[in-house]
Amino acid sequence: MPAFLRSALFAVLLALLPSIGRPATPLQPLIDAALAGTGILRLAPGTYAGPVRIDGRLILDGGGQAVIEGDHRSSVITLKASGSVLRGLIVRGSGDSHDQIHSGIYVEGHDNRIEDNRLDDVLFGIVLQKANRNLVRGNQVRSRGEDTADRGDGLRLWYAMDNRIEDNVFEHMRDLTITNSPRNRIIGNTIRDSRRAMNFLFSTRSLVEANLATGNATGIVVINSNGFILRNNRVMHAMHVSGAGIAIKESTAVLVEGNELIHCAVGLMADSSSDPLSRLVLSNNRLAHNVTAINFYGERGGRILIDNRFEHNLWQVTATNAGQLDAEYWHGNYWDDYQGFDLDQDGIGDQPHELYVFADRIWMETPEASFFRNSPLMEMVDFLERLAPFSNPALVLRDRAPVMHASRWAPAVSFNRPAGQIGAPAD
Repeated sequence: MPAFLRSALFAVLLALLPSIGRPATPLQPLIDAALAGTGILRLAPGTYAGPVRIDGRLILDGGGQAVIEGDHRSSVITLKASGSVLRGLIVRGSGDSHDQIHSGIYVEGHDNRIEDNRLDDVLFGIVLQKANRNLVRGNQVRSRGEDTADRGDGLRLWYAMDNRIEDNVFEHMRDLTITNSPRNRIIGNTIRDSRRAMNFLFSTRSLVEANLATGNATGIVVINSNGFILRNNRVMHAMHVSGAGIAIKESTAVLVEGNELIHCAVGLMADSSSDPLSRLVLSNNRLAHNVTAINFYGERGGRILIDNRFEHNLWQVTATNAGQLDAEYWHGNYWDDYQGFDLDQDGIGDQPHELYVFADRIWMETPEASFFRNSPLMEMVDFLERLAPFSNPALVLRDRAPVMHASRWAPAVSFNRPAGQIGAPAD
């Protein structure tokens, strides 16, 4: 080996030797000293021993190079204060208890900023418990555990209101769970390789906008959450047997606008609105390459569908209670399987687009028979039903003004940016 290479290697080894076996610096005394002084703690690059508890207003800045290592028996950082900032930290080593909600960052306080942190090898990621008006932005969160049931939630809100969750990346986790937490804004996040991208329960008047969810078992689930807005999200590859891009249950006054639901088992699944005056409105959404684009179940009625695009789906719409023509309002949607003409060239089909159910009624009314969907026998039965119906087919929908040609789809936000910048306006 040449002499200069030996010298360089020796210098590198000398630089590494002081760090080998060196214990991590305890962080709690530094935090206590900062709270007693200026309330500002900027950490030098290195590893610090947790867990830590913050009971007062503090700015804790790791500069992106400070590692806080937990004891694998509890939450790594517990913040029980308001007006604090946790920024630029690398957080690892939480405990494994789901009951005790062992987290990377656990917050009980208001008006805090949790931003630009990286959480890895933790059970739960960021937990806001009875915490209002916090900003969670620019964080990267990854849970431990191979099976999704063994992981924790990347984000958990419990009785937490008026928070902003923006431009974060959540992956390899269980869910994003928002429970009993109204008026939160979930904007520009990326969620992948998880069970449910987002799970809302009793969380009214929330805004979910410009998020990218891909490779999850299910996309966005909204249950008992009225006054909800789902706008300009992209949900892809939710192909679990029970997966849906968006699932809505027992919620009223819900607006679903400008979303892309692509390559899902079901693009959108919804029951009827519990309030006849508060409708579920679907406007300007793109549903493409799904097994079933839309599945309406339960009682019919209470849904308005305007200016949506249905492209390359195996089944466009299914409904458990077909035949109630006036139960829904369909207008101005694009159907790639429309078979009419536009003789007056006004861009609108001369005849309404009607969707009837033939042999599909077998598996709609008897879900166990869905195992045989697309089998040669079922295809033959369906063909014979359409050729010479031996029973009256059920009318699923009638769009009186189907659009003949769909314009190029232009998302309102850019999904071609690095993760964490998804919510930026489209180029």
